[in-house]
Order: sequence, then C-alpha cells, then structure tokens
Amino acid sequence: MTTKLPRRRWIQTTGLAALTWPFQAAQSQGKRSHQADLVIIGASLGGCAAALAGLRQGLRVILSEETDWIGGQLTSQGVPPDEHQWIESHGANRTYRALRRRIRDHYRRHYPLTESTKGDSLLNPGLGSVSRLCHEPRVALAVLRDWMAPYLSSGQLTLLLEHEAVHAEVQSDRVQAITVRSRHSDRERRLVAPMFIDGTELGDLLPLTKTEYVTGSEGRKVTGELHGTEKEDPHNEQAFTMCFAMDHVPGEEHVIDKPKDYAFWRDHVPALLPAWSGKLLDWHYTHPRSGEAKKLGFNPLGPEHDGVVNLWNYRRIAAAASFQEGRGHRDISLVNWPQNDYMLGSLIDVAAEEKQAHIDASKQLSLSLLYWMQTEASRLDGGQGFPGLRLRPDIMGTEDGLAKYPYVRESRRIEAELTILESHCGTENRAQLLGQPADRITSMHYEDSVGIGSYPIDLHPSTAGDNYIDFPALPFELPLGALLPKRMQNLLPACKNIGSTHITNGCYRLHPVEWGIGEAIGCLAVYCHQQKTAPRAVRHQYKHWAAFQNLLHKNGVETQWPS
Repeated sequence: MTTKLPRRRWIQTTGLAALTWPFQAAQSQGKRSHQADLVIIGASLGGCAAALAGLRQGLRVILSEETDWIGGQLTSQGVPPDEHQWIESHGANRTYRALRRRIRDHYRRHYPLTESTKGDSLLNPGLGSVSRLCHEPRVALAVLRDWMAPYLSSGQLTLLLEHEAVHAEVQSDRVQAITVRSRHSDRERRLVAPMFIDGTELGDLLPLTKTEYVTGSEGRKVTGELHGTEKEDPHNEQAFTMCFAMDHVPGEEHVIDKPKDYAFWRDHVPALLPAWSGKLLDWHYTHPRSGEAKKLGFNPLGPEHDGVVNLWNYRRIAAAASFQEGRGHRDISLVNWPQNDYMLGSLIDVAAEEKQAHIDASKQLSLSLLYWMQTEASRLDGGQGFPGLRLRPDIMGTEDGLAKYPYVRESRRIEAELTILESHCGTENRAQLLGQPADRITSMHYEDSVGIGSYPIDLHPSTAGDNYIDFPALPFELPLGALLPKRMQNLLPACKNIGSTHITNGCYRLHPVEWGIGEAIGCLAVYCHQQKTAPRAVRHQYKHWAAFQNLLHKNGVETQWPS
C-alpha cells in the first residue's frame, strides 16, 4: 500500500536517463520478435485513444487485446458512455467529441432512421436516460475499426486480437519486452519497443513487470480522505458487472433455461453496510446518496409510472421510435443495473481459477436476473413475469448473450509521482479543506494538467461490504504526475490504473476521462520519441513541459475548465 503521498511541485532535474532511440533488445530464442515505436497491451477505450494519438503523429504501434473486440467498456463490456452535462460543447478532448460524432454519423449512414431522428444534431439512437448518446456496442466497434483501418493497411499498426500478456523482460527500471500469447494457437510473440502502455482493464502489466501498485482502499490514515475507509484493505474493490442486452416481444415466450444458481441468487441478500434494502433480485435498491430503499420501475411497454425511474429506458441502446416503421427495429435495453452488480469476489491478484470462478458466478447472477424478470418479477398490472423478454447475443457478439468481458470499475493503480485525493476534487472534502462554501470553490489546479473531466464520485457496493459511496465532485483536471509511476521509466497507464485512490477512482473511471488518459499518454509517447527523452523529464524539466503542453493543445486536448 502507498504510505507516502507525493507533494505537488515543480522539480528541476538534470541527468535523468533518457530512453535510447532506436531501442535495441536482444532476440529471445524460440519467439518471434516484433519491434515498434510503441507497444500497447490492452485495446481498452484508453488503449485505443493512446494508439490513435501515436498513429496520427507517425509512430509505429503494436496494439494487443485479449478479446476479439477493441474498445473496452464501450464495446466488449457493452456500456454506453457515462458523461457530464456539458459534453456536447466542452469538457472533453476534440478526438473524444469526434468519436461521438462518428458514432452518430454511422447511424445516419447505415440505419433506417426517421427523418426527424436523422436530422437531429444531438442524435441519441437509444433515447436512454443515462446518457446523451446511448448506442449499440457494435457501432462503437465499427467506428474504432474504421478509424484504425488506414494504419492497419499501411502496416503502421499491428493489431493482435485475442492475445494475452504472459511474460515481461525488465532490466532495472525499464521494460525491455512483453511476450503475448494467442488464445487460439498458444503461439507467443515477443513485443519490443522503447515505450510500453498498460491499456488493460485490470492493470495486468503492473504485477507482470513488478511495477509498484495499489489495490483496494488505502485507509483514511494514509489519504486523509473524508469518505475513505477507516482501515486500509487491499481487497476492498467495487463490484463488477456482466452486462447483457435484451428486447421484448409481446405475446411470445423467450424464457431461458433456469440458471443452475438461480435459487441462490433469487434469495440472496447482500451483506452490506449500510444495509441493502432487501433481496438483490427485486425492484428496490439502496439509493446511493440517501441510503434509503428506493423503488425502481420496469415496464418495457410504457413510460415511467408514478414518477419511478423505468429501468427499461435507463440504458436503452436502441429505441424503436428512432427508426422507420416496418423495418423490424425494437427497443433494446442494456442491463447494467444494481441488481447484477457482483460483489462476492475480486478479479485482481487472485489465482486464475478463482478469477474465472467469479466471472462464471457473475454470469449466473446476470442470467438469474433475466430469468427472474421473465418468470417472477412483479408487473404494474398485478401479474408476474415478462416472458417476452428476449436475450440478444447478436448485440453482444457472444453465444451466451452476455458481454465479452466484465464491466470493470476498479483496477490496480500505479504508485504514482502524484496521487489524486478526495481533497483535490471532492466537493465536501475540498470545501472543508479550504474553509469556504462549496459554491465558491474549484477543484485542485495542477501545473502539469494534461486533461479535464467531470463526474460525481460514484463507488458501487464493494467486495468488503461497503454499500454505495456517492457524493458530488467538482469539475477536475488530470495531472501528468498521476500518470507516471514512481520508479518505472517506460511503462505508462492508459485507463483506470492511474495514481488515483479507491475514492477518486470513482470519478476518474468513466468514458471521456479514460479516453483523455489514453490520449495524453499516447501524446507523451510521441513527444518522448521526437525529443529522445524520458516521460519523467517531460514533467520535471520546464522546457519539455511547455513544449509538451503545446503539443497537447495542438491535438485538441483541453487542460483547464473555462472559468
């Protein structure tokens, strides 16, 4: 666990060892080596942003991914973007706004939209209430693939799908090579570069390279955070979720086979503090802010009822009203709800068998939720069950109908040069620290900001029994110091594996911020390649910092919120 938190300051340094270009590494016997300017392990949303940043500025990139879909939480995990209220005009990188525009344009080009929907500049294909852009995961996948297609064709990009990192060669504080293995053939490839990026969902390169990292909750004595846990607990991590998509066909029967663990999940009451509202499979849950039991509505045939949120519309990724009549399009709802959050175990730093057991159990939870809705859930008309609910494996690209990968909310986190604390961005903690009213304060300004974001600090129930932790946060900046490991010179994070805490991860983990992290790191790799210098020197030597920030701004990266 981190025991000392770095202070925010400029450090003028000399003699920092620069990385050598071109990078030379010995050929490993028995493995074919592939060399590039940049190797990215994990085609998460941040990993894709890092790759595109490097590619458009001339780097040769190798990008590997353990599933067969690139895009992470937006695609293989199935979750449409969670964003802040200003996203349509500012508060995100230019390329992230381009991603959103490309998704909308894909619908306009390829889908039979109604004329009014096609002409809507703020097109929201699913009309979901959680986001201004609820869409099918396959559309985001198509957009990202198209974006990368020219680089694949030219050979500037090598994309290795269904490859998993299995070995790292490290000398002192530098990674020399990463070996990835094909999940189909077991063939291994040795990837060599002067710079490596960890774009995995769980920070898998950190233990592989023996990079120092933190897991779980640090404890209030270490961080001083107002909402931090009393004691540190490296196993206290947020729930993950196996999402799925479904539609509803009235008058038809689409009930799945009864899941083998249905009896367990039907009667399961989460052991949380504050106490959960009752059984997990129920239309009630614990409200994140008030802690009180809150009723949720569910009606695939109509709107909200008596002011209750209709879960059917909450993460709806396709709305029949958006498409021309007679073309076969139905509402499709993405299920990422309190009822299928899996809290009974972690995917981090456990044996492979235990990790797979938790994934299998979380799939049983999601399937049990579906079966419960099809057979036992209460309806507004007093009846039970919605047998017309139909699992949509075609939407998720899988045989079982569940997402290709768990929706992960928390990762291993690097021990960074600077750790982002609740007192930097949490509204109440910062107001308390500054001794000012909440409406008169802003978040911490970092001299080394490389991006911005905004989202409440939102932590789902945890493996250690914490119920929701959810409270306001101020629009915040992304400091470069939180993206630099304390020791390792040429390994950088691209998503949830930055120097945040268990608490601040809750607002730095969402789609636009992860994209911003990845793009900042990709641009950093470009700058280091061009200047023949090391990442740490960019932060600590002002001549590099000024030039690097100029590079970010030229690439459309916003580094401060408008006053």
